[in-house]
Amino acid sequence: MSEPVEGAPPEADTSAHVAPARFLTDGIPGTGGVIKQRPEDFLVDEMPLYQPCGSGEHLYMLVQKRELSTFDAVDVIARHFGVRREAVGFAGLKDKHAITRQVFSVHVPGKGPADFPMLQHEKLGVMWVDSHANKLRRGHLKGNRFSIRIRDVSPGAVVHAARALRELKAKGVPNRVGEQRFGLLGNNHLVGRAILRGDFQQACDLLLGPDPTHPEINAAARAHYAAGGFAEALEAMPRNARAERTALARLAHGALPRNAILAIDETSLAFFVSATQSAVFNATLDRRLEAGTFGTLGPGDVAMKLENRATFLVDEATARDQATAARLAAFEVSPTGPFWGPDMRRATGDADSLELDTLASFGLTPETFANAPGRVCRLVEGERRPLRVPLIDPEIEAGVDEHGAYIRCAFELPRGCFATVVMREVMKPREELEEHGS
Repeated sequence: MSEPVEGAPPEADTSAHVAPARFLTDGIPGTGGVIKQRPEDFLVDEMPLYQPCGSGEHLYMLVQKRELSTFDAVDVIARHFGVRREAVGFAGLKDKHAITRQVFSVHVPGKGPADFPMLQHEKLGVMWVDSHANKLRRGHLKGNRFSIRIRDVSPGAVVHAARALRELKAKGVPNRVGEQRFGLLGNNHLVGRAILRGDFQQACDLLLGPDPTHPEINAAARAHYAAGGFAEALEAMPRNARAERTALARLAHGALPRNAILAIDETSLAFFVSATQSAVFNATLDRRLEAGTFGTLGPGDVAMKLENRATFLVDEATARDQATAARLAAFEVSPTGPFWGPDMRRATGDADSLELDTLASFGLTPETFANAPGRVCRLVEGERRPLRVPLIDPEIEAGVDEHGAYIRCAFELPRGCFATVVMREVMKPREELEEHGS
């Protein structure tokens, strides 16, 4: 659980709710163990929504990258093709500590693959190149296929892992937003909340200042910031810390905290806001899990058709209809939770009251999002997110290789879903059990 943040609303919730309040598979023992000991233990294959048509102003490339974030890969690709970062498109963010395959697009009007040399990089390789008429945009993927090895584990625990995967396939995976969304310090949602509330001094302090829970991360730069040495902090801050460096550069030239934060690129600002929305969603998911309504639809809920993500408001008749239960069981529809914003479809009745109460626990209101300051307002649209998603084609095996024993879990998840949520249900990390008193 995160520590209370100075300047936060009294008694405000500061947790990102990454660790579940309860496991959906809590009747099944966890395997224990660790993941991501080495990149080869965490493999991700992006499943495209469509194939390039073979002509157009955008080059499409299937890229395999190793220990490289999606944003870092964008920088590599932009430099190679001599374009701005905004000219590079991608469908989804992928884990840095892994080997991942995903498609990128590059806008190069009037040029084709033959006009550029082969892209060579120690952490990135191009597997194929084609052309298409449109930029690849966020969400333009079907899902991802994962293959994950658990290490430091008894192979016999594969029995428990298999039971957990079977239960998740039957009940659905809690669609929790994983720790990747909350950054190295785990506080992106708090930075986003401060920005939304117009508390730019707090946003600067959270983004740039020392963090007692992670004192080793950029320690020198953060100490300089705390001492008022903004220029020294900028010099010490790593080059890939784009948002931090932008804010520090403005502060070093005498800008006010508001101007320093709003100078950050829109992609990063949107990421902070999304982290706030994600934390509130996770907290709502926890409440539904504890209430036993994670996989049910009641009057006032907003349901989603998982095939096309269309939403509809559930009335009394729909909630009682046996066809609704059958559609839930077949994962045709799912209850949803809020990604708050002015364009979000609101629930009604008790469902709305629960969502509003959860939002208020973070010291936020719907008006906080509707009245976001400066250019942040156009980054806060809002949407519904399914509370559960299907676990597709799970596989399980135990084995031994040159690094020792392992249990391998493989499965497919729809776009925007986090494999670490599945692995938590399988492994049940001890520190999370202790945190929640299990």
